[in-house]
Amino acid sequence: MAVAPMDTIAPVQQSPHGTPTGGSRRARINAHLLRLPFYLLALTMIAPFYWLLITVFKPPRELARTPPSFVPESPTFANFYDPEWSAQAVNPGHLQGIFQRYQVDLGFWRFMFNSILITTSITVGSLLICSLAAYVIAKHDIKGRRTIFLLIIASMMVPWQTTLIPNYVIMRNLGWLDSYEAYIVPALAKAFVLFFLVQFLQSIPNELIQAARVDGAGEWRIWWRIVLPLLRPALAAMSIFIVLAEWNNFLWPLIIVQSDEMANIPVALARLNSYFGGPDHQGAIMAGGLLASVPTIAFFLIFQKYFTRGIALSGIKG
Repeated sequence: MAVAPMDTIAPVQQSPHGTPTGGSRRARINAHLLRLPFYLLALTMIAPFYWLLITVFKPPRELARTPPSFVPESPTFANFYDPEWSAQAVNPGHLQGIFQRYQVDLGFWRFMFNSILITTSITVGSLLICSLAAYVIAKHDIKGRRTIFLLIIASMMVPWQTTLIPNYVIMRNLGWLDSYEAYIVPALAKAFVLFFLVQFLQSIPNELIQAARVDGAGEWRIWWRIVLPLLRPALAAMSIFIVLAEWNNFLWPLIIVQSDEMANIPVALARLNSYFGGPDHQGAIMAGGLLASVPTIAFFLIFQKYFTRGIALSGIKG
């Protein structure tokens, strides 16, 4: 084979730092151009959060300014707690912080406790119930299981708003209005979670379940010791959907909650906005929104690797 002379081989153009230029630079530019729609989409998600963040640290006078400022000129923590505010004397430029505006036990932390308790109870309870139902549908040869599964899928097509009045009547007849039971019990049955877990269980070999039965394990033990550990990625993925949905749930709590003590964070912030709607009060409302967003962001960052893994494995069939 003939070898080309060394002087005929075109050298690779490099920058003074030793990095390739020319074609590789154009490739990087093209890659960024292809990602431009995603950058714009990310901007639409980041911009509202940035506005929330800067509003939290603006004093009341800066909040009422027109046109608004995009960087706080005098950052302050008064929207969380203003020590110079007093109920007995008017102090211009000083308003109640988010921790000073609620006349209930523990103040704003009462609503944080309600949201954490309700979200945790619904998440754990619905995952346990749906995992048990998915195990029965996917791994038990019961009569009519395909029909049952199709009916569950069909229930996903019914708008959830149509169940508001029947559920409210049931909660009223049971005497559960303005209670944790009205929050938790109707939210435990989740058709999408059941559908997802059934699809995930299809990837688990039936021989594994049969081997446990041959060894003498009962169905409850198989579900607890074998099925649940294998479902861990799918449960983590579904937990993100459930936590975000229940943490931000507003309409159903607004219907069943009558007292301030039983309100969750969305209802508490909505009532605060209705009481104090002026622009100079938006700092305290935004401070509450910031505190409400921190747990969900932290939860997603912790479980995001399980989310992608669970979504990927749900489509694998054994």
